[in-house]
Amino acid sequence: MTPAPAPPEARRATVRRVRPEDAARMRALRLEMLADAPLAFLETVAQAAARPHADYAARIAAVSRGDHTAQFVADPGGRLVGHAGGTASPEEPGLTVVYAVYVTPTWRGSGLLADLIDGVAAWSRAAGRPELLLEVVVGNDRAYRAYQRLGFTDTGVRVPHPTVPALRELQMRRPA
Repeated sequence: MTPAPAPPEARRATVRRVRPEDAARMRALRLEMLADAPLAFLETVAQAAARPHADYAARIAAVSRGDHTAQFVADPGGRLVGHAGGTASPEEPGLTVVYAVYVTPTWRGSGLLADLIDGVAAWSRAAGRPELLLEVVVGNDRAYRAYQRLGFTDTGVRVPHPTVPALRELQMRRPA
C-alpha cells in the first residue's frame, strides 16, 4: 500500500531561478500547466508538445540569467511543482509583468504561490523595478482571491484575453 502524501504544510520545495539543466523537468511542468489550466497560458498542450526539446533548452537557458526576463520554479527534489515568470514591461520602466504562474494541484494551499511571487518580486526589485503587474481571466475567482491575499489589487483595467476573444482579463498590481 502506498503511503498518503504528506500534508501541504509538511512538504518543502525550494523556490529558485530556473537553471539550464532544468529544461526537461520544465518541459514536463509546462505540459502539465497547459493541460490543467488551458485558458491561463498562451499556447495549447499540442503546440507545446510539438516543440523540440532543443527549443525548451534554449528558452530555459535564456531566462536563467539577466534582468529582463526570469523564470522561477518550485523544486521539491524531483518533479517541479510550481512556476512563475517575470519580464520587464516595455511600456513602464519600473514594472515587472508576472506571467505563467502555476502550482500543481497537490501543492495548492501550501504557501508555494507566495514563495513563487516573492521570488519574482525579489528579482524585480534587484533589477530596479519596484512594481508587479499580472493578469487574471475575469471569472477565475480562486486565482483572484489568492492574488488579493498576496497584496495585489484590482486596477479596474480589463483587457482582451490574448487567445480567446470572448474572454477578458483583469489587471492586478502590487509593490515588488
